[in-house]
Amino acid sequence: MQAEAYARRNAVLAIVLVSYLMIVLDISIVIAALPKLRDELGFSATGLSWVQNAYTLALGGLLLLGARAGDILGRRRMFITGLAVFSLASLAIGLAQSAAWLLAARAVQGAGSAILAPSTLALLTTHFSEGPERTRAVGYYGAVAGIGSSIGLVLGGVLAGWLSWRVGFFINLPIGLGLLLAARRWLDETPRHAGRFDLVGALSSTLGMSALIYGIVRSASASWSDALTVTTVVAGVLLLAGFVWNEARAPQPIMPLRLFAHRERAGAYAVRVLFLGAMVGFWFFATQFLQGVLGYSPFEAGLAFLPATLANFAAAMAVPRLTRRIGNGRLLACGLTLALIGLAWLSNVGADTAYVSGVALPMLLIGLGQGASLSPLTVAGITGVAAEDAGAASGVVNVAHQLGGSLGLGILVVVFAAAGGVGDARTLLAHRIASSFAAGSVMLALALVLVLMLLVRPRLVPASAQCVTR
Repeated sequence: MQAEAYARRNAVLAIVLVSYLMIVLDISIVIAALPKLRDELGFSATGLSWVQNAYTLALGGLLLLGARAGDILGRRRMFITGLAVFSLASLAIGLAQSAAWLLAARAVQGAGSAILAPSTLALLTTHFSEGPERTRAVGYYGAVAGIGSSIGLVLGGVLAGWLSWRVGFFINLPIGLGLLLAARRWLDETPRHAGRFDLVGALSSTLGMSALIYGIVRSASASWSDALTVTTVVAGVLLLAGFVWNEARAPQPIMPLRLFAHRERAGAYAVRVLFLGAMVGFWFFATQFLQGVLGYSPFEAGLAFLPATLANFAAAMAVPRLTRRIGNGRLLACGLTLALIGLAWLSNVGADTAYVSGVALPMLLIGLGQGASLSPLTVAGITGVAAEDAGAASGVVNVAHQLGGSLGLGILVVVFAAAGGVGDARTLLAHRIASSFAAGSVMLALALVLVLMLLVRPRLVPASAQCVTR
């Protein structure tokens, strides 16, 4: 009986991790192929960011509704539904013949992820009891977020260089089918809870973030004096304010504001937004530097991310041991410090930068920092959550992850477009990318300050010192 329970828990863990890996991979697997997408489907320089944002905005905006749906209708049912939508949308992306077709399919894929993603983390909290067992499972879950992103960069470059960027989406079909069969066999349905869907909250949050980020990205080409830019930004801010107002008064909100009453959880959400903003900017602009400035092919660019990928994997695998030794908050601060040093180093790139000393070494630090940060962030984001809020808390963690990336990328695209510079096209591109990396470094610095203030106990040795002394 005990062996059977152990086998079931391992099967659940494998299903959850593989499904979450597929979600994370599809955020980064397309990055190495961005120059090919631009040429093949006719994207503009700023419009290219919507390949990412169409997916992450739909995902982030609908995540809270997806989490609520899991509580009301059952998380196993929503897991299977989201997986089916995600897999079919992946097929549509692979068949895309225009920019509009691809962006529409990416948005549908993001909606499928919004149904699927909250169920993954919530299923872990229901199948694994609180304590070392759950900490281990959640640690692997957080590691997948970092490792999957890095693997996606390499895999995307390999597929785009050797075969086609479309293959990266076609492979989701057999994987999705296998997960659907495994989910029906191994996942237990969670109890359903009577309730109503907070449609006002879902619509206001999705439309608000979409309008805000659209206005920010549009300002890069149309300027802040453009009437449509100002209108969409103002509309986005008002819609988000309305969302918070609605959540404070809704009888069954999709984002209970009590989740933010816990200092550590609230800090983890804010840090995740800043961290992902910087990291998505790193992935997005690094591939353009490698291909547009250094002249790498998509395949070579994918391999060029290996220092970050391998370091990320090594750090993520060491997280459980390091957490026991120095604590969750201090490990997070160490990871952010390493990532900050790496990204600040990378902000010095130029047209004549050598790969090993100017790109690979800082990537190594960024990979170590990312691998050491995401698991502690996930643990902090669900710490002390009551059982009835498990779905909502997992939704907020994923919302912070996806919308942080979208908002951060939108801001960095503006920095990229606004950066001046002189010289030929390669020199100007390198300067603009370096400016974006510098802005990302500021995001990481703010995240580190928040961690030291909210997640690390002041009476203990500062976390930055722990990185050196341990």
